[in-house]
Amino acid sequence: MIILITGATHTGKTLLAQRLLERFGYPYLSIDHLKMGLIRSGNTSLTPEDDDALTVYLWPIVREIIKTAVENDQNLIVEGCYVPFDWRKDFDERYLPSIRFVCLAMTDGFIEKHFDEIRQHASDLESRPDDTDCTAANLKADNRQIIEGFQKAGELVVLIDDDYEEAIRSIL
Repeated sequence: MIILITGATHTGKTLLAQRLLERFGYPYLSIDHLKMGLIRSGNTSLTPEDDDALTVYLWPIVREIIKTAVENDQNLIVEGCYVPFDWRKDFDERYLPSIRFVCLAMTDGFIEKHFDEIRQHASDLESRPDDTDCTAANLKADNRQIIEGFQKAGELVVLIDDDYEEAIRSIL
């Protein structure tokens, strides 16, 4: 089983992956770790701010890791924001039944009501030394883009609207 977790920034993708690891013992691959390894090693001239270009660059690698895990009947959690809206087109019927897709996004109302908490939890599992771009306006724009893009592609988006923990429990 592959659990593919994506969504907007600061939605708890890494936290969900960690909880799934603890619950099921499945290893997980952070697409952010792959990104930073490639950037720091000099294997790409892209920077952490090149989101769209990073999706184009990283997805073919991540896609083939997923295929390899399915072919070897291995369990794996893959989490990160570099998943294209039309990700399903890259997998045929041999792979799709083995992939569980989870997309997390917050509503505008949740962001307005819980913005300070979102910022407080930003570094719970990963260090974010410079989180100055995390503004309510930026979070709302990013979440709207994720919701619209994945819903337009026919994907179910788990909306975090009222109770964050309840939304995560519903996935677990």
